Amino acid sequence: MDVLKLFCTAVGSFVVLFILMRINGKRQISQLSAFDYINGITVGSIAAEMATELEEFWKPLLAMVLYALLTLLVSVLTDKSRRFRYLAAGKPQVLLEDGMFHRESFTGGHIDLDEFLSRSRLAGYFKVSDIKLAVLEPCGDISFLPYDRCRPATPEDLGKAPASSAVPVAVVGDGKILSERLSAAGIGEGTVREKLAAEKIDLSDVFLATCDENGEMRIYPMT
Repeated sequence: MDVLKLFCTAVGSFVVLFILMRINGKRQISQLSAFDYINGITVGSIAAEMATELEEFWKPLLAMVLYALLTLLVSVLTDKSRRFRYLAAGKPQVLLEDGMFHRESFTGGHIDLDEFLSRSRLAGYFKVSDIKLAVLEPCGDISFLPYDRCRPATPEDLGKAPASSAVPVAVVGDGKILSERLSAAGIGEGTVREKLAAEKIDLSDVFLATCDENGEMRIYPMT
């Protein structure tokens, strides 16, 4: 009987946690604020407690729901109020501007010079003199703006106007023709099979095949 209860509470905690996470939106780990990260760990810990609480499982369940509702409330408030957004997530802080470092931003952001130099190298800037502006974002990332002389040339700089291109449409995935995508690609299933036959590739061996706006199909087989 205890095993059955354990199974039910474990499955129940998983389902509730899944539903609450879907309600609160989806963001990658790198996009989470410190508040989101800590709150996620707390809710996960409560879910683990609920999975093994056989007698009064409703207590951790109630705590999970309350935490999720409070998180949702904070999310709504940050969307509606800029002042509350700055309070919850913080403000962007200028670390470097026109060759001048802002010491108070380093102190307030808990970042040292070695970490700044490391992140600048990871972003492709090995010379501090190439950076016009560096901003510590609320999520913890650092945004870099190079001087005009150091940024890559664009077609506009070269006086060119490249033709616009559309995103290729996936027409085959995991060895199956994606019928719902064929109309967007402007081709039929017969065309896909003909091109695969011309390349002497079996459909089951195709991991991905895409078709661009010109009808050209790129095939990526799998081993």
